[in-house]
Amino acid sequence: MDLSYSPEERAFEAEVRAFLAEKLPPEIAATVQARKELTKGELERWHAILNEKGWLAGPWPKEFGGQGWGPVEAHIFEEECCRAGAPRIVPFGVRMLAPVLMKFGTAEQQAEFLPRILDGRDWWCQGYSEPGAGSDLASLRTKAERDGDAYVVNGQKTWTTLGQYANRIFCLVRTKAEGKPQEGISFLLVDLDTPGIEMRPIRLIEGGYEVNEVFFTDVRVPVANLVGAENEGWTIAKFLLGHERTNIAGVGFSLQALEQVKDLAHRVMRNGKPLIRNTLFAARLARVEAELEAMKITNLRMLARAAEGGRLTSEPSMLKITGTVIRQEINDLARRALGPAAAPFPSEELEGNLAIAPEGHARDAASYFNNRKISIYGGSNEIQRNILAKGLMQK
Repeated sequence: MDLSYSPEERAFEAEVRAFLAEKLPPEIAATVQARKELTKGELERWHAILNEKGWLAGPWPKEFGGQGWGPVEAHIFEEECCRAGAPRIVPFGVRMLAPVLMKFGTAEQQAEFLPRILDGRDWWCQGYSEPGAGSDLASLRTKAERDGDAYVVNGQKTWTTLGQYANRIFCLVRTKAEGKPQEGISFLLVDLDTPGIEMRPIRLIEGGYEVNEVFFTDVRVPVANLVGAENEGWTIAKFLLGHERTNIAGVGFSLQALEQVKDLAHRVMRNGKPLIRNTLFAARLARVEAELEAMKITNLRMLARAAEGGRLTSEPSMLKITGTVIRQEINDLARRALGPAAAPFPSEELEGNLAIAPEGHARDAASYFNNRKISIYGGSNEIQRNILAKGLMQK
């Protein structure tokens, strides 16, 4: 298994770097590198730039408007975007729903929704988790009852990321109460402008607003918006979660964050010398760097296997566990390096009008608190360890 890039892949890497140097707006890159929140307009602007190039959905098959990138090209693109400070592509439409529609959707659904994802007319959000049904997703209770040519939906979804920007939501709903919980779930596409939907913001511990709770009261959804067969949504849910968990690993983002911590450790002084020369801190930094390099190699092995047509089973769970633990450790190192400056900051500091933390690190403490969630969403790490254990027992 060859883990080195081919000449063609190196040429693609150079093409991506040149494109980012020319087309990535400097003000957007500065916002990303300072870990500040991007506006909806900034995210849409970057998506439009990528779509014009044909790279918003590079891994999509060409017949659906993509470039047909293999896993290695997709990895190179992600890594170079992180290095340049490009925003992460909002995944819900491009990387989560789109593969579902390509595999399970009807020709009519593909023709209607895939072009709208690309050109930005639709912003999708995810309606999976509910109060009491997060990691145990099969226990969801949002109900969809058939009434003629529509489903009537009642229930609640929570932790709906960027739902405040979305005009559509894809939902798991219960369409049958009898039998095993997994056997009564269906996958619906819902227009958020439909009467009976209410979205309420949830403020996070660091003060940000990126998640919501969504309430459905007698919401009528056309039967034509059912993806796949009724009561077979659990298969689709597992398919989608495999894509989500691989994305959560975030190798490129961890590499970028590690470089920022190294920079901070060289600038912060402890007892008259740079923190990087503190034995205990340097040891922790070296350990996480070694773990990140090992994960990067593991990721490349998975990409090589996928490129050769190999089947991935529990590997996304392994990447999700390792990737989130590494990112949280890097966040913790940054917070420790900041010392007293890692205390909760006034709004003036977060807006850049007051200097408490070293330049470029005002949001390190906020990132630490925000990223506590990454080992929970997409299926908690405890659930992922159960998946790995079951996989080993079956071998």
